Amino acid sequence: MEIPFLRPRLVELADYASLLEQIDSSRLYSNFGPLNTLFEQRVVAEHFDGVGAAATVCNATLGLMLAIEAVKRPGRYAVMPSFTFAATPLAAQWCGLQPYFVDVEASNWCVDPIRLNEALAHLGDAIAVVVTYATFGTALDLAPYAALIDRGVPVVVDAAPALGTRWAEQGFGVGFKGPIVYSLHATKTFGIGEGGLVYSADGAIVRKVKALSNFGFDASRASTALGLNAKLSEYGAAVALATLESYSDKVVLRRSLYEEYAANFDQLGLSAAGWQFQALRGEVAHQFVPAITPSGLTSTKAITDLAVSSIEARTYFSPACHAQPQFAAAPRASLSVTDDLAVRIVSLPLWDDIGVQRIRRVCEALAWSTDPT
Repeated sequence: MEIPFLRPRLVELADYASLLEQIDSSRLYSNFGPLNTLFEQRVVAEHFDGVGAAATVCNATLGLMLAIEAVKRPGRYAVMPSFTFAATPLAAQWCGLQPYFVDVEASNWCVDPIRLNEALAHLGDAIAVVVTYATFGTALDLAPYAALIDRGVPVVVDAAPALGTRWAEQGFGVGFKGPIVYSLHATKTFGIGEGGLVYSADGAIVRKVKALSNFGFDASRASTALGLNAKLSEYGAAVALATLESYSDKVVLRRSLYEEYAANFDQLGLSAAGWQFQALRGEVAHQFVPAITPSGLTSTKAITDLAVSSIEARTYFSPACHAQPQFAAAPRASLSVTDDLAVRIVSLPLWDDIGVQRIRRVCEALAWSTDPT
């Protein structure tokens, strides 16, 4: 494709060569080494206003598993949206729980609070944990979830693409007592190749996640819980530290490119024709540009038409989780909004050096797909 969907660009060797030299000198390669510890401290200071603590993990899926395991209460269900990535219900299943899918709001594509409250009333004490999603990195309103935690209902926030998102002049998630899981995968805005981060204002939760990520060892190195190995290597930490140095500029760049898409949608009549962006909250660290097609135009047709112009787009999240074989038997509430989104969602290309001319080409191709006459 002339215009690929994503074209990740991580920091280059020169940006972290001195950190590799430190690894060579220390001969510490894993097990919460000095670079890993420094990254955890710096990311809390720079993105969470110095409030709380963070634990790195080798990927966000394991981070979700450990976060769920750390806070879940006795119960059967993990209540979550179906409009999310498969890693979320998979993490619940690995923790011995059954996903229970609830619908999302039509505007922001996050869990509908009305539907969540219905599930809470219906399932009651059978709920082991609520796993909500900061959809596509938006600054999800965490106040209702903080209230749930105060009521004794554990909450995990899947915020995979949201590191760098801000709300009310703070990093997203600052002060939240439940675990928030961020992805550092290469395709994310804060990409290091493979990695993840679990943040919480509650240091005890972070310490538990860290212990679970190291075989459940206590101070005597006796396994005391259902742990596994999810540690981030010092090499990953080196890339993460280097990424911190220029990340604020990268987020600003991504926001300007997103705004370029929005301007073209208006100029080319796409918004008037019925194309819609997600109703975002806060200043988002954009991974890509999701939009929904006008009524009557499916995402399949739009993506096929874009491919004719050598433009690659995707359908996050179609099929939604409840339509995938692994989760087909999972119980669910009505998912009418999710079903509609899954038919109409199109995720458009975004990468650091895509440039305004390529964005214009994408939008012109969408305009032709919407009205080929």
